Amino acid sequence: MLDQALLEGTSKSAAEQQPVSEVIQLGSFVYGTWHSSHEDARTVVHAISNEPIYTVSSHGIDMQQVVEYAKQNGAILANWTFHQRANALKQIAQHLLEHKEDFYQLAYATGATRKDAWIDIEGGIQTLFAYSSLVRRELNDEKIITEDSWIQLSKNGTFGAKHILSPKSGVAVHINAFNFPIWGMLEKIAPTLLAGVPCIVKPATDGAQLTQAVVKAIEDTQLLPKGSLQLICGQIDDLFDYLGPQDSVTFTGSAYTGQKLRNHPHLNKYSIPFSMEADSVNSAILSPEADEATVDLFIREVFREMTTKAGQKCTAIRRAFVPQAQLEQVQQKLIAKLEKVIVGDPQKQDTTMGALASPKQKLDVENKVAELAKDAKIVFGGTTNFKFNAATPENGAFFPPTLLLCEQPLQATHVHTTEAFGPVCTLMPYQSIDELADLVARGEGSLVASVVKNSHENIEQIIQKIAPWHGRVHILDEESAKESTGHGSPLPHLIHGGPGRAGGGEELGGIRAVKHYMQRTAIQGSPNSLTQVTHSWTAGSNIKQDRVHPFKKDFDELVIGERLLTARRTVTEADIVNFACLSGDYFYAHTDKIAAADSFFGERVAHGYFIVSAAAGLFVDAAQGPVIANYGMDNLRFVEPVKIGDSIRVELTCKQKTPKPQKDLSQPAHGVVVWDIKVKNQRGELVATYDILTLVARAA
Repeated sequence: MLDQALLEGTSKSAAEQQPVSEVIQLGSFVYGTWHSSHEDARTVVHAISNEPIYTVSSHGIDMQQVVEYAKQNGAILANWTFHQRANALKQIAQHLLEHKEDFYQLAYATGATRKDAWIDIEGGIQTLFAYSSLVRRELNDEKIITEDSWIQLSKNGTFGAKHILSPKSGVAVHINAFNFPIWGMLEKIAPTLLAGVPCIVKPATDGAQLTQAVVKAIEDTQLLPKGSLQLICGQIDDLFDYLGPQDSVTFTGSAYTGQKLRNHPHLNKYSIPFSMEADSVNSAILSPEADEATVDLFIREVFREMTTKAGQKCTAIRRAFVPQAQLEQVQQKLIAKLEKVIVGDPQKQDTTMGALASPKQKLDVENKVAELAKDAKIVFGGTTNFKFNAATPENGAFFPPTLLLCEQPLQATHVHTTEAFGPVCTLMPYQSIDELADLVARGEGSLVASVVKNSHENIEQIIQKIAPWHGRVHILDEESAKESTGHGSPLPHLIHGGPGRAGGGEELGGIRAVKHYMQRTAIQGSPNSLTQVTHSWTAGSNIKQDRVHPFKKDFDELVIGERLLTARRTVTEADIVNFACLSGDYFYAHTDKIAAADSFFGERVAHGYFIVSAAAGLFVDAAQGPVIANYGMDNLRFVEPVKIGDSIRVELTCKQKTPKPQKDLSQPAHGVVVWDIKVKNQRGELVATYDILTLVARAA
């Protein structure tokens, strides 16, 4: 999936040796300028016409300067808050969406149909939108992440700790594969930039024109600080020699190249994190109790993964496991669908599957199919007698959808370890769940497996056995089929990676991916020290009490640690009865004197939600003021029961403040204030604890 010329020279084909004066010289964007060279250039050809379209060369790029430029300017990005970075990312995504048609035009040269290119282009842009939204929703507008609450480490609470995550002061190097030149870059740089870390992107040579076009568009926006994003088209040469302890590397491509890079002595010397997403032989499993409708779902999923993007997806189904009794039926139905596929020029309206990315890729798939055929027989497709829908089919990197059948998978080896990175899949029978688990595990770790089942069928045993071998398991039945995103769609919210052969990496995964580029540090000290570091009030740190009620103060007037200690309220039997009538909650522990006497509590107790309501009555200032609305409640815990005759009071403390961007200028500027709520009884015992969030107006 990635050319091995990263580490060593490679011979050029006849097409690559043609004169290149008419073709585009694809430049790299390094240390703030565009750089190109004819020296040691490699030529890339059109997937349909086989004509040269551009050259790439990194000759003359000073890799040390590339790294230093990123680090010298990286502090600017790190000094932005999460919301500043997220808003910039959103604006970049909007700009890219406006120029998507330019990208579609370039995608044609990679052999992709418009439907296939949509995954790469608009799927990639939507990933930026998703990450921007995720960070603005889940993270405070700070420069670091505070992972947990105060961890008390001493008897009197004057010494404790919290874990924080801060941006690494290095650079992330992203080495990408050819199959998704846009999405592959954007899904990596989104969490990196949001973490406050600059990126160096090295796209695969095939498809690099698309990556470069997106980088140019991003640079045109001028939304990112300089040095945040650099692009190297060509070889990375000695780049790794200049990386250090604060840097990281991600790689998507062949396991062979990935292992070479992972074993680089400089990476080992400085324990530089290396995340690899490599080729894997992903599986689809038809459940043991599958009925006719389930079989059709299974065939639909396998067919889609074979033909989408001509099978050039790292998540594509390579092994299809079927109960022995249904093998022939599945084979016949799948072949019937494959016979309707029209392979050819993506610009022809009736074409349903495009070409492979390059002649080199076509040759590689041919060789891998020959290897698979040592264990299996080709029952459809292959390299013979397939008509392609193109003016000059002999010039294009066309390869037909190819189905193989391995009737003795327990005696086979190649079908479990060889991936033909194209429209190729192998059918295999299984006799029992234990045998199925054994066959799946022979793939030595995969990105994803799909289990297609009847809606009522319990497949818990299958999941337990195969889950450790996969980064994701997709369960498909009639209930989920209408809305399922499918076997082969990595989503920003879920991890994309897998164990063993799949590389052991974890990309995406929501906020997890942002944290991947940050350093987790345990900060120990006094409550006041940790409040200062985390901008979040820590129990035991200084408080400020004022004669003015905090709800009368606007956002900017409030101070972290500002506290209100309320009056007391005695809970009566009438309170409990009235709340039961009002809420409809007549649970015996609150309303049945006899049953409550035999309960855990020994007598009637107040409703927990009455305590929350009564607490609000104690701390809320009823007059009109800066507080706009209650925004929510987090971390509610009922610690001790409140019985008839107990008195409660509230400690309300300003815990954290987050300004919100003013989207509508006709509305008042405001921010979110988090209040720490402690409800205590007459003995000073904690009975309830939670956070409330309020929208509070800012000064004009």
